[in-house]
Amino acid sequence: MSALAFVLVIAAAISHAAWNVIAHGVSRAGTPFLWWGAVGSTLVWAGAIPFTGGLGTDDLLAFALGVAVSGVLHVVYMAVLQRGYREGNLSTVYATARGTGPFLSVIVAVLLLGERPSAVALIGVTAIIVGVVTIGLVDRRGAGTRRRGLDLGLVFGLLTGVAITAYTIWDANAVRSWNLSPVAFMVGTTLLQIPFYSVGVRRRWGAVRMLWRTQWRRIVAFSILSPLSYILVLTAVRIAPVALVAPLREVSVVLVSLFGVFVLKESRPGWRIAASVVVATGIVMLAL
Repeated sequence: MSALAFVLVIAAAISHAAWNVIAHGVSRAGTPFLWWGAVGSTLVWAGAIPFTGGLGTDDLLAFALGVAVSGVLHVVYMAVLQRGYREGNLSTVYATARGTGPFLSVIVAVLLLGERPSAVALIGVTAIIVGVVTIGLVDRRGAGTRRRGLDLGLVFGLLTGVAITAYTIWDANAVRSWNLSPVAFMVGTTLLQIPFYSVGVRRRWGAVRMLWRTQWRRIVAFSILSPLSYILVLTAVRIAPVALVAPLREVSVVLVSLFGVFVLKESRPGWRIAASVVVATGIVMLAL
């Protein structure tokens, strides 16, 4: 992976971890938060489009198709993820999704996009995925809940991972094939998400207004940092293989976990730090 792509993805991971830490708790508000996230992201970043290459292409049909499909895929991803959090343990869903998504993305990128990462890079990818899943499993053990029969948390975690793979591969192929501007592409997808979330909050507008009054600072931080993290990823996939970018962006999971260890004093710090070392090893391999 080139030095520029590596820096872009690491910066994306830091941005992603930052908004997760800042928005911790408020994101549990559900659809009202998702609505504000889509609206805020669109308003904040729309003004940057003229200064970041416009749409990136004169083919308006290609741009419209790219953002339309991406917008739907991101809504499906959020819907499946939220359902998973209702049906299963947060840690189970999170670990399964964040491990399955990059894993499937690597396979699809190799089989469909024709990418050929080196053996060292693939070992690094494996280390990152193992470390990320381990962090989630540590949390699951800490939850201490046992369920008989089919664990719906695992089911929806896997479905979330499939959704992550779908939007990752589609978005990467769209910005590459049609030379779309990452900023305009991101704004287009968030704009198209607003009607979907508006339907979801059609009888809860009071909750939407209350959320803004009490949490506007966190909403603004999310509106800046969440799109930024994905814009950086989209920029990276234009110059680096998806098979390397997709797992590397999961470094954000490790950063949030380390925040939990040293700031929130969460349980099993040894396991969390050990898993972080595994991920760091993978990062070094990708940087070679």
